[in-house]
Amino acid sequence: MLLRLHKDPWRLVVSVAVVFFVLSLIFTLHRHFSFYASYDQGIFNQVFWNGIHGRFFQSSLSSTLSTNVVHDGQVPEVFYHRLGQHFTPALLLWLPLYALFPSPVTLIVLQVTLVTCAGGVLYLLAREYLEPALAARIAVSFYAANAIIGPTLSNFHDLCQIPLFVFGLLLAMEKRWWWLFWLLAILILAVREDSGVILFGVGFYAIVSKRFPRVGLALCTLSFAYMVILTNAIMPLFSQDISRRFMIERFGQYVDNDKATTLDILWAIISKPWRLIAELFSPFFGTIKYLLGQWLPLAFVPALSPASWAIAGFPLLQIFMQRGESAIAINIRYAMAVVPGLFYGAILWWHHHPEWFKKPSFRRFWAICIGLSLLFCLTSNPNRTFSFLIPDSIQPWVYVSLPRQWHHVGYIRSFLKQIPPDASVSASTYIVPHLSSRREILRFPDLQLRNDAREVEKVDYAIADLWQLQQYQTAFKSDRQKLQETVPVIEQVTGSGEYGIVDFKDGVIFMQKGVASEPAAVAAWQVFRKEIEPILQKPA
Repeated sequence: MLLRLHKDPWRLVVSVAVVFFVLSLIFTLHRHFSFYASYDQGIFNQVFWNGIHGRFFQSSLSSTLSTNVVHDGQVPEVFYHRLGQHFTPALLLWLPLYALFPSPVTLIVLQVTLVTCAGGVLYLLAREYLEPALAARIAVSFYAANAIIGPTLSNFHDLCQIPLFVFGLLLAMEKRWWWLFWLLAILILAVREDSGVILFGVGFYAIVSKRFPRVGLALCTLSFAYMVILTNAIMPLFSQDISRRFMIERFGQYVDNDKATTLDILWAIISKPWRLIAELFSPFFGTIKYLLGQWLPLAFVPALSPASWAIAGFPLLQIFMQRGESAIAINIRYAMAVVPGLFYGAILWWHHHPEWFKKPSFRRFWAICIGLSLLFCLTSNPNRTFSFLIPDSIQPWVYVSLPRQWHHVGYIRSFLKQIPPDASVSASTYIVPHLSSRREILRFPDLQLRNDAREVEKVDYAIADLWQLQQYQTAFKSDRQKLQETVPVIEQVTGSGEYGIVDFKDGVIFMQKGVASEPAAVAAWQVFRKEIEPILQKPA
């Protein structure tokens, strides 16, 4: 079987793609149904759900992250337009599919499908320059890349469209299918407000390589103008999030104000380049580790390819410019933006150095690199997808077995069945995705929102999984802080009689507005409350 696949590269690619698709789908569906999918999954599902009901890009979950709520203390709004945070019109492409199957699961299947198809287009792109066996090896490397597997196993995100669109654009460029090239260029820009950085890299390569200088110049001009106009003139029409929150959170180290536009950040970098230089290499070892992780599945070939640096250099620059270590986490969505440029550059490098693939020693080295990429991805437990297999922490020890996870799931689902589909609800982070197909939903402990009548109201139901926070708080400070924030709110709203405790089982509390508490549920809550008292007393 393996020999036949080796002699038929296309069958090898298809076989690996099928394995990638099936395993990714199994793991992501398990992550979702075991309540490990988190807040962003809920945001995107609510955006799609509102979309099929004619309320395009509206989300109460996104509203809780808006500058009006975070900085000004306003109440989240159900009619908040997410386009002020992220401009993502390309999502409309998939709205008909979601209308047929309106569920968070649809987005999981969509993400895995898009990434899987991208590997097939990559193989076709590689065949423009390389013989089948080498092209197949590059496609296999794609499916083994940490920067592909990690983000695929995460919550649904807009950047899952990027590999397919960019590989398609590059293939169209090679084929001189300019109608398709410009169509995909527009779609790439529509993915999100900063995807023009990727397109700018393609244009830069087209210019410096002297292959398509006019096309490259047009691409650079289009992408730069689009990003500037979009972030400075169009997105502020929806909200001030781009200047007051996102630019400051990511690039606030370059300016001294509490708000900044993209033009302000660009001017600050140009006028004070030493800040940029310091940020690019900070943290130094984290930056090196990130680059090595991106290069590893391709046996470090992109590090030698000028085309890789020309195209992927701009997305890398955008990532390294940001503050905080989350930007250089290879398992999150931003890593996907770098992948197309690295792989296209590797294809061109192999085109000029085909003799290296004939060396058995290099082929063995490449196979080892692919294996290490898979190993590092698995052991890193991307997005807690493999928490049922791998401990989340060794010291201190944190591990929840598969049977224990699913035992806990049963209690949560018994509560969810009691919530009407049109009721307003507040839920803890990992329950949010399962309740997000509705107009009015918040993340607990938030309980107030502004409805379509522009009236402020408290949600009808509230459900919080305290058990999960209890399990992970020993190793993760953020979970302990969340537990310490949540308990006082529960005590306040139940003590005042505003909400009654309908039930409490296995660390999950279920409350309803305006009803009396069940005595048995209160007793169970008090027992659990006493159990976690030492945690609540720990420093945050």
